[in-house]
Amino acid sequence: TGSGQQSVTGVEASDDANSYWRIRGKSEGSCQRGTPVKCGQAIRLTHVNTGKNLHTHHFPSPLSNNQEVSAFGDDGEGDDLDIWIVQCSGTHWEREDAVRFKHVGTEVFLSITGEQYGHPIRGQREVHGMPTANHHNYWKAMEGVFIKPSMDPAKHDEL
Repeated sequence: TGSGQQSVTGVEASDDANSYWRIRGKSEGSCQRGTPVKCGQAIRLTHVNTGKNLHTHHFPSPLSNNQEVSAFGDDGEGDDLDIWIVQCSGTHWEREDAVRFKHVGTEVFLSITGEQYGHPIRGQREVHGMPTANHHNYWKAMEGVFIKPSMDPAKHDEL
């Protein structure tokens, strides 16, 4: 049921290679690589392996009947329903911080609770949108590449 778009699920393992998301700006050029993400900043999260954006809309999620969260678009191109606001406690999203993501278009919080899928994705948890902030909406970066901003924007350390 739902939109027919690709489901987004969660797993316990923090090193699952299919759990990597790239942080991008609301629009092209609005989030320079290596620049700290500000609390309150609008971002898009693009799945590294598929190039689809984290997306939500007014469809009920299949297990909890909250709001469906899906993967949408191609090569990072999607629509306005891919935009999330980073909610954190300081000025910037720090590596060790637990943060919330609030959807701009529908105002739900990206959440995960205990609902688990059966066949064919047994054991994976449903990721969905919830209308209220609570302990199910905290997220923490567990692995990834953290790029330190260069003091000279014209200078690059990578090839």
